[in-house]
Amino acid sequence: MDTLFFENLLSQNLYGFAYLSPESRVVTANKRFARFTVSTGDVQRQSITQLFPETFGLEAILSAIIDGSQPTFSLENINRESEDGEINYFNISFHPTDDADKPLFCLITDVTDKATLQQQVNQQRNEIQLLEGILKAQSSEGFAHIWGDSEPISKVKRTIEKIAKIPTATILLTGESGTGKSMIARIIHYSSQGSQAPFVEINCAAIPDTLLESELFGYEKGAFTNAMTTKPGLLETAHNGTLFLDEIGEMPPKLQAKLLSFLETRRFRRLGSNKEISVDIRLITATNRHLKKLVHEQAFREDLFYRLSVVNIDLPSLRVMGDDILTLASNFVNGLNISYKKSVKGFTSEARNKLRNHEWPGNVRELRNAIERAMIFVEGDAIDAEDLQIGMLSSSEPSASPLERFKLPPEGISFDEIEKKLLQDAMAIAEGNQSRAAKLLHLSRDTFRYRLEKYHLI
Repeated sequence: MDTLFFENLLSQNLYGFAYLSPESRVVTANKRFARFTVSTGDVQRQSITQLFPETFGLEAILSAIIDGSQPTFSLENINRESEDGEINYFNISFHPTDDADKPLFCLITDVTDKATLQQQVNQQRNEIQLLEGILKAQSSEGFAHIWGDSEPISKVKRTIEKIAKIPTATILLTGESGTGKSMIARIIHYSSQGSQAPFVEINCAAIPDTLLESELFGYEKGAFTNAMTTKPGLLETAHNGTLFLDEIGEMPPKLQAKLLSFLETRRFRRLGSNKEISVDIRLITATNRHLKKLVHEQAFREDLFYRLSVVNIDLPSLRVMGDDILTLASNFVNGLNISYKKSVKGFTSEARNKLRNHEWPGNVRELRNAIERAMIFVEGDAIDAEDLQIGMLSSSEPSASPLERFKLPPEGISFDEIEKKLLQDAMAIAEGNQSRAAKLLHLSRDTFRYRLEKYHLI
């Protein structure tokens, strides 16, 4: 491959790179390389240990790469705090070259999106451990007993009891955000396949499209740039267990087709491989979007929709669950008593009334956060109404979301103009910080940057 073409390809794909001398000093580097160093000046002729203190002590390894006794070496998930206070994560790897004057090639791979995802996974894992502790504290009648006895929840429990006997049925969980779809997926898994079988979860909206495919299906060594080793995908990891795909409505069309093919054959190929792999899993998907509407808008495959909704469980919002709100709140208190080493016994009558009367737009997630805040600040042995920071919005404030308030003018409007305006507004609110602006629009940083380039905004 032509060297200039190779370097341009790396730069266009947001990689940083540098060529190093035999003494591990920078000979040449692209602009993005300097972004990850601790130095604020010119990186030219500086040693790699000055620019990346994390590499201190690697002199023998780098020498081994130069003389050919070691092929490559990498350090993963190094972090830097940028000037605006954001934490960026990256991997740094070293590779040999055929040039005696610059025998080392240093490659910087930005993995901030992936690291942020891992932080979210860790946070979810902590929440799950708490919920599982609550589940174990329940009676021996089963997992579903945690939810209470209102008719909407009783209907969900009856469905779970039926599908628990069929560990291969594909399930679609629907309902508003915060209704506990992730926890229900785990309840289904544990009640049908037990705690020894793997449970693998991924949020389709939290990962860039290109990364999502490799995460699901895995890849072979050399399948793409920087694929240094073979990596099994989540489909393989979930073999003989459950794969839970949250926010399935955000899956890109190309990947929808591959998922449909897998569901029809239960076989797939890793990226870069011709070998088919067969796995035995239960697939559970979830969404807070109206999939039938997405099918009508041709944003979601109709054949995949029917494949996913063999069993559809629609989870009720918290506001229709009556006194089950108090049951859930009490369970959260019991679990947090263990975590916080407290002995709170329950709620005052005023607090119970406040819990009943709140609309709970954030559903179970909002309830748990409210109870956790109350448990942190409560001073007595019972949570009072003043400890519950809920219902703070004035009734005069509009309840409709910005999308609900938007009205399409009769003469129509250019979609490109709307998208461009949203990008500009996000950049203005974020004061030019692309990472924060991308978060405002719920986009990955790479997707956001692509859209900025599309409208010549950078």
